Amino acid sequence: MAKPSDKENRKQKPLLKAQKKSLKRKREAEDLEKIKQAIEQLDPKNPAIKNFSDLPLCEATASGLRASHFEVLTDVQRAAIPLALKGHDVLGAAKTGSGKTLAFLVPVLEKLYHARWTEYDGLGALIISPTRELAVQIFEVLRKVGRNHYFSAGLVIGGKSLKEEAERLGRMNILVCTPGRMLQHLDQTAGFDVNNLQILVLDEADRIMDMGFQSAVDALVEHLPKTRQTLLFSATQSKRVSDLARLSLKDPEYVSVHEAAPTATPAALQQSYIVTPLPEKLNTLWGFLRTNLKCKILVFLSSCKQVRFIYESFKRMQPGIPLLHLHGRQKQPARLAITRQFATAKYSCLFATDVVARGVDFPAVDWVVQVDCPEDAETYIHRVGRTARYESKGRAVLFLEPSEEAGFLKRLEHKKVPIRKVNVRESKKKDIKNELQNLNFQSPSLKYLGQKAFISYTRSIYLQKDKEVFKFDELDLEGFAASLGLPGAPQIKFRKGEDVKKLKNAPRALLSDSDSESEFDADGKKKKKVRTKYDKMAERQNQDVLSSHYRKLLGSDEDGANGGDRAGAGSDGDADADFLAVKRVLENDDQLDAAAGAENGTSNGVQQPKVVKLGKSELVIDSHRREKLLKSKKKLAKYMEKGTKLVFDDEGNAHPIYELQDEKDFAQEGPAEVLRKQFVEQEVEKVKEADVDDKALAKQRRKEKREKRKARERMEEMERKGIIAPGGGVTLARGEEDGDEEQEDPLALLRSLPIAGGGGGSESESEEEDREPPRKKAKKWFQDDSDVESEGDKKRKKKDKKDKKKGAKVIEMAQEPETLEDLEALAAGLLDD
Repeated sequence: MAKPSDKENRKQKPLLKAQKKSLKRKREAEDLEKIKQAIEQLDPKNPAIKNFSDLPLCEATASGLRASHFEVLTDVQRAAIPLALKGHDVLGAAKTGSGKTLAFLVPVLEKLYHARWTEYDGLGALIISPTRELAVQIFEVLRKVGRNHYFSAGLVIGGKSLKEEAERLGRMNILVCTPGRMLQHLDQTAGFDVNNLQILVLDEADRIMDMGFQSAVDALVEHLPKTRQTLLFSATQSKRVSDLARLSLKDPEYVSVHEAAPTATPAALQQSYIVTPLPEKLNTLWGFLRTNLKCKILVFLSSCKQVRFIYESFKRMQPGIPLLHLHGRQKQPARLAITRQFATAKYSCLFATDVVARGVDFPAVDWVVQVDCPEDAETYIHRVGRTARYESKGRAVLFLEPSEEAGFLKRLEHKKVPIRKVNVRESKKKDIKNELQNLNFQSPSLKYLGQKAFISYTRSIYLQKDKEVFKFDELDLEGFAASLGLPGAPQIKFRKGEDVKKLKNAPRALLSDSDSESEFDADGKKKKKVRTKYDKMAERQNQDVLSSHYRKLLGSDEDGANGGDRAGAGSDGDADADFLAVKRVLENDDQLDAAAGAENGTSNGVQQPKVVKLGKSELVIDSHRREKLLKSKKKLAKYMEKGTKLVFDDEGNAHPIYELQDEKDFAQEGPAEVLRKQFVEQEVEKVKEADVDDKALAKQRRKEKREKRKARERMEEMERKGIIAPGGGVTLARGEEDGDEEQEDPLALLRSLPIAGGGGGSESESEEEDREPPRKKAKKWFQDDSDVESEGDKKRKKKDKKDKKKGAKVIEMAQEPETLEDLEALAAGLLDD
C-alpha cells in the first residue's frame, strides 16, 4: 500500500485538529451532562458526603481544590455547597473560621462552568465584601481554587484609579468588590453591563445589610437582574423578612450548622474578661503587652484616633514587641502591606479597628484583646473569631468598665458565649500616666492625637444605642484624660439623635472635629476652663506671629505720631499718647452723618473722586465699587501697564523674549527684501567688529608665547654655560632703608629665592657644624594655610632630591648678577623649572 505524500499530510492536519476539537467538545458536553444528572440526584442531607471528591464537581474545580490542599468538607461546606449546586438561594450561618469562603466560591465556579461562560458573556458572578482586607483575602482564595478554569476575575475595592478599573471591568467574569466602589462603577462607568449576572454572593451579609451599608446595597441591587442565584454567608446571620425582600431572594434555604451547638464561638477558644476602670485601661494594656512578648496579639479599639495615639505613644515607650497599626483612614497600599506584615510575623502586636474584625484570616493569632467594649454581641463574636480558627487553639480577653459589666455579660449570655472573669496580678500592673504626660509635653502632635482619641471615644460612647450597657454619665472622663497624659478633659460638643453605625460609616467630611469643641457639657452647663502649663506652652509657640499680626491691625510702632492722630492723641505728639486716647462721642444724627461722610471720603454727602496712579496711568476712584477694586490685586492688574518680559544670556545681558510677529505688523514695516538686506548688513557689521577683537586677542597670545620661549632659551643657555645649576637660584641682598621708611623694592620676590644648590655649597664647614638639625614637625588634627605646601615647592623639592640621587654636580656662580636683565633671566629660568 502506498504511503501518503507530504502534501496529503498537510491537507489532513487541519482536518485532524478539527476532529480532535469536535471530540473534545463532545466529551465535555457528555461530562457536563453527567455532572448535571448527578446534581439532580444529589441528596443535600446525605451523611456520606464528607470530602470534596464526593461532590459532583467538574475536573477543573476538583483539581484546583486538590492543588490547594482542600480535601475534607467542613460542616458549613457539607450543608451549603449541595444546596447551592442545585440552584437554591442560601443563607449560611456558621462560626468564625469554619470555611465559609469555600462554601460560596465552589458554587460560583460551578455555576459559570455549567453555563459554559466565556469572556464575551460579560459579568457572571459578583462577590461583595464589607471590608477591603476581606475582599483581598477572598480574591486570593479564588485564584488558588480556580487556577484551572478559564474565567477572568478582578478585584474592585477602591484605593486605585477608577479609570484603570473601568477599562478592565468589561472583560471580567467574576468580580470581588466592596459595596461603595461597585456602586460607583455601576453609576459612572459607561458600557458596564450586569444584565447577564448569574450569581450574587454577600459575605458577612449581616454587616452589609445593616444601616451602615443599607443605601449602597439597595442602590446596587437595583442594577442587578432579578433572575439570579443569591448566596448570603456570615457568622451571625439575619433572617429578617425585610432584608430578604430587599435582595429579591426566592425561597431561600437557611443553613445554620452550629445553631444547636452549645456555644456560638469555637470550642477551642478560651475567653475571659477583666473589670478595669476607664482610667486604668492603658495601664492594664501596657502590663499585658509586657507580659506576653513572645506572642502574636491583635488589639481592638473603637476608633481610628485611639489606634493612632496608642500606637504612636507605645512605640516611643518600646514595650519590647513589634508594633503595627491598621485603620480605615490609611491608604490602600499601606493597609495591604501592614496586613501582609502581621500575617507573616511570628511575634507582633497589631492595634486595629473593626476593619479586620470580620472574615480576615490571620494565621496563628495567640491573643485577641478588646480594650474597648464592642457595640453588640455580634461584633464581639466576630472579633474573637480572628483566633482559634480551623480547630486551632486561641485566647481572648475583654476589658470592661464597671458600669458595662452587668449589661454586656447579659448580651453575651443571650448569644451563648461562655466567658469567665479574671483578675490582673498586682505585680504586673504599672502606671504609665507620667510617661505619657512627659511624651505629650515633648511632642505637641502626640498631645493633639491624645485629645482626638479622647473626643472620639467619648463621642462613640455617647452615641451608642444600648444605654443599658454604655452609661455615659458614669464614666470618669477627667481620669480618662489624665490616663492619656492630657492636662485636662477636652471640651466636646455632642450631636444627639444620630445612629452610631450610620455615623461610623459616614464620609470623613461629616466626621470632622472642627465643631467638636464647646463651652457646654452634655447637660447644657457651662464648663469651667482649666489653663495649665501645657496650654500656656502652646500659647507661647505662635506668640511672635500673633503679636506681629496684632500690630498690623492696630498700626505699627513706626507710624509714630500718625498712630496717635488716628487714635485721637493729644497735641503733645507723645508716642505713648495713643494708650490713653479719648474717643470722640457723637451726640446727634448730624454729627453721625458728618463723621460717616468724612470716613467715606465725602463732603456734604457728595462723593469726592480720588486719583490713584498705577505706573504711568491713572485710575479715578469715584464710587464705592471702584474703591473696593483697590483691595483686589487680581482685578487691579487689568488697569496696570504690562511690562515686557526679558531673558538673560550666558554673559548676563538682558534681551526681550522672541515672539512671532503677525503678518499685518510685518507687512507694515516694509518689503521683505529690503528688511532682509538690512538684517544682513547689520550682521556683517557685527561680524567685522568681532573679527577685529579676535585678531587682537590672537596677536596678544602669540606675543606672550614668543616671550616665554625666549626666556626659556636664555635659561637653558645659562645652564649650559654653568652659570647656574639646574633648578637652582641666587640670594640677593635686601634693599636699603631710606630714613625711617622702607622703600619698595621691585626685586623683593627674587631676593626671597634660595641660592643655587639649595644653599648647601656656599657655606663653610664650620657654619654647617653650627647649624642645628631640622626639627620634626608635630602632627596636628587640623592645618592652617602656613602648613600647606605650594605645588611649585613640592615640584622643586622632588627635582632636587632626584638630582642628588643621580649625582648631579652643583656649580657655584662666578659672580653675583648685577644688571636687571641678568636677574630677569635667572627668575625666568627658576620659574620655568
